[in-house]
Amino acid sequence: MWIVVLAACVGQFLVVLDVSVVNVALPSMRTGLGMDAAGLQWVVNGYTLTFAGFMLLGGRAADIFGRKRVFLLGLALFTVASLLGGLAQEPWQLLAARGLQGTGAAVLAPATLTILSTSFPQGRARTRAIATWGAVGAGGGAAGGFVGGVLTDVLSWRWVLLINVPAGALVLVAASLWLTEARDPSAPRRLDVPGAVLATAGLGALAWGIVRTESAGWSSADALVPLAAGLVLLGAFLAVEARTAAPLMPLRLFRRRAVSAANAAMFVCGGAMFCMWYFMSLYMQNVLHYSPLQAGLGFVPQSLSIVVGAKTAPYLMTRIGARNVALAGVLLAGAGTLWQSGMHAGGGFLGTVTGPGVTMALGAGMATTPLASAAMSQAPPGDAGLVSGLANTSRTMGGSLGLAALSTVATARIQGAGTPEALASGYGLAFRTATGILVLCALLVLFAMPRPEREPEERGEPGAGQGGPGDRGRQRKDEEQPAAGHADKG
Repeated sequence: MWIVVLAACVGQFLVVLDVSVVNVALPSMRTGLGMDAAGLQWVVNGYTLTFAGFMLLGGRAADIFGRKRVFLLGLALFTVASLLGGLAQEPWQLLAARGLQGTGAAVLAPATLTILSTSFPQGRARTRAIATWGAVGAGGGAAGGFVGGVLTDVLSWRWVLLINVPAGALVLVAASLWLTEARDPSAPRRLDVPGAVLATAGLGALAWGIVRTESAGWSSADALVPLAAGLVLLGAFLAVEARTAAPLMPLRLFRRRAVSAANAAMFVCGGAMFCMWYFMSLYMQNVLHYSPLQAGLGFVPQSLSIVVGAKTAPYLMTRIGARNVALAGVLLAGAGTLWQSGMHAGGGFLGTVTGPGVTMALGAGMATTPLASAAMSQAPPGDAGLVSGLANTSRTMGGSLGLAALSTVATARIQGAGTPEALASGYGLAFRTATGILVLCALLVLFAMPRPEREPEERGEPGAGQGGPGDRGRQRKDEEQPAAGHADKG
C-alpha cells in the first residue's frame, strides 16, 4: 500500500510544484527564447487556466471511467507536455506545452486523492494516507521557488520542466503495476465537455483582451474583440450549465449565500495574491540582480509563512469564527501588498523582500482555509465534493485573470524602460493595485459572508464547514463522515 500512497503523492506534488516552479525561471526563459513581457505571463497563465478550467471535468472523468485509468492518462499527458516544454525552441512551443501540461494536471489532480480514498478502508489508515497527501501538496507549493532556483542556476531553465519526465515515468510504471481500478457507480454517465471548453476559452479570451489593452488601448478592436468574445463564451457557458442534465457547475449551488459569497471572495483574493510570486521573482532578479538560486532561497521564508498561516487558521476559527479569520487574513495580506508596493531599486533582502513577503504569505494562508470552510458550510453532503472543487477553481481562475490585469498595469507604468528604477516602479504599482483588490475582498467578506452567529457549528467544532448546513448541525457523526470524504475528492 505504501506504493499506492507514493504514486498518488508524487502525482500531486508534481501538479502543485508546476504552478510555482517556473516563476524563478521566467527571466531565463525570456532570455533563452526571446519572449516579451506579455508572453512571459502566459507561461504561468497557460498552465493555470487549463488546470482550473478542466479540473472539475477531470474529477468527473475519474468517477466515470475509473480512477486508475484517468490517473495514468493525466500523468502521461503531463509528462509528455513537460518534455515538449523543456525542449521548446520557440515561445509558442513553450506556451502550447504549458497549456497541455495544465490539461494533464487537471485530469491527474482529482484522481490522486480519490485513489487514496478508495484504496484504504475508512479509519486511521485512510486518515494517515490523506494527511500525507495534504502535506506533500503543501510542500510542492512551498518548494516551487527553491526547486526552480536550484535547477535554473545549476542546470538551465529547461530542467524546471524536464525534471518531471523521469519522475513521471517512474510513477507511471509503479501505478500501472500496483494500482487497482475503481469507479463510482452512482456518478452521472456523461461528461460536460462543452461546459469545460467554454469556461476555459472564455476566461482565456478575457485574459488575452486585458493584456492587449496595454499596447492597443481599451477602445481598440484588438482589445475589444477578445474581451467581447470572452463575455459571449462565458454567457454560453452559463446557458449550457442551466440546461445540461449533468452540469459541470450546477448554478443552483450559488443560491446558497455562503457558497456564492465565499467563492466570490476566493476569486477576488486569488486575483490579488497570485501575482505575488510572479512579480517578486522578477523584482529579485531584474532589479536586485539576484541569481536564480538566490531568488529561490528568497522565497523560502514566504513559503514557510503561508504554511504557518494555513495551519494556524483552524485553531483561530474555533475561537472567532471562519468569517473573522478570513477577514483578518485578507487585511494582513493587504498590509503586505501595500508594504511591498514600496519596493525600489536600492532595496534590501529584509526590507523589500522578506518582510512584506512574509506578511503577504501569512495573510494568504490564513484567508484560504476559512474561505474554503465557509464555502463548504452550506453544501449538501451529495454536493460537497463539487463545492470544494468550485472553491479551488474560483481561486485559480481569479489568479489567472488577476495576473493578466496586474501585468498590464505594471507594463504600462514601465513603458518599455529596462532600468531597475522603472521596473521597480511598475512592479510597485501592481502591488498597490493588488492592495485595492484586497480591500474589495475584505468588503465582500465583511458584508456578504454569513455572520458567525448564524453558523454556530463553526464555533463548536474545528472541522465545521465540512458537514452540512446549520439545520443539520445535530447529525450523527457517522452521517457526517461521508460528507468529509466527498469534500476531499474535490
